[in-house]
Amino acid sequence: MLDLAGSHALVAGGAGFIGGHLVRRLRAMGAQVRATWHNQRPAMDDGEVDWVHADLRLPGDCARVVEGIDYVFLAAANTQGAAVIAHAPLSHVGPNVAINTNLLEAAYEERVRKFLFLSSGAAYPPTDHPVTEDEMFRAEPADVYYAVAWMKRYAEILCRTYAEKISDPMPTVVIRPSNVYGPHDKFDLRTSHVTAAQIRRVAERQQPIQVWGSGLDERDLIYIDEFVDGLIAAFRTELPFLALNICSGRDVSVRQILDAAIAVDGFADAEVVYDAAKPRTIARRPMSNAKARDLLGFEAKVTLEEGIRRTLAWLRANPWALAS
Repeated sequence: MLDLAGSHALVAGGAGFIGGHLVRRLRAMGAQVRATWHNQRPAMDDGEVDWVHADLRLPGDCARVVEGIDYVFLAAANTQGAAVIAHAPLSHVGPNVAINTNLLEAAYEERVRKFLFLSSGAAYPPTDHPVTEDEMFRAEPADVYYAVAWMKRYAEILCRTYAEKISDPMPTVVIRPSNVYGPHDKFDLRTSHVTAAQIRRVAERQQPIQVWGSGLDERDLIYIDEFVDGLIAAFRTELPFLALNICSGRDVSVRQILDAAIAVDGFADAEVVYDAAKPRTIARRPMSNAKARDLLGFEAKVTLEEGIRRTLAWLRANPWALAS
């Protein structure tokens, strides 16, 4: 397996939620880390990370940040919540296509040793069973995710092309996350995902707690530390190309998420109002964790209650995260 100690790693989007956790993990493993930021300054700067301001939509900036790099982790993306996806789906396409294609090409030209791309479970076609990796291109994605899903799928095709379809290949890994949550998540209710939104509402003791949709929609949730465990394990394999779900393999409803947060935080008199008129995405998005379990021995073990408890504790210790 790959030994990252002493290597030079780039985390594109290192100031974001997943990128920030990845920066810290790579540093703990002994890697020399360069990380990019664009609109959002890094929340953590201990002087040990080479932070670079860059606009990764620009080929020149991509070439600049990959110089001298061994491994690239692409966690940079234009991402928003259900409201933006519902009302402006194309807002995700142009910027992300530019980021993905330009950074892949820059990494290839620099002859980096391996490239990792963060895809999305939302790119899968809708199913009533836990979807497996080989089902990605078998059918159309859900209409509500159509534009962003095909953007992710196109990047996955590019990753496989660089790894398998050219004469001088570059190994690549595609990670398909489920819903990742935990400390440093986006807690701005205008752009946050469902778990962070419910945790914020409980932390602030909102009365009533207003929830978009019926609360019956289900998602596969995975705590951030375990997600990074799975991502690193996948990256360290010696396969020339790997596409892999990193998820818990367990679905929970929005109501269950909220009930767990209320119980964990002792918000006994919470009043909850569900608003079915607000934007929502799809009712279920189950994902299979079988391949990660069989290939890597990876299984998520942090319970929903424990993950929420850790996130609430971090929020209380870092009130700036609720300033937006």
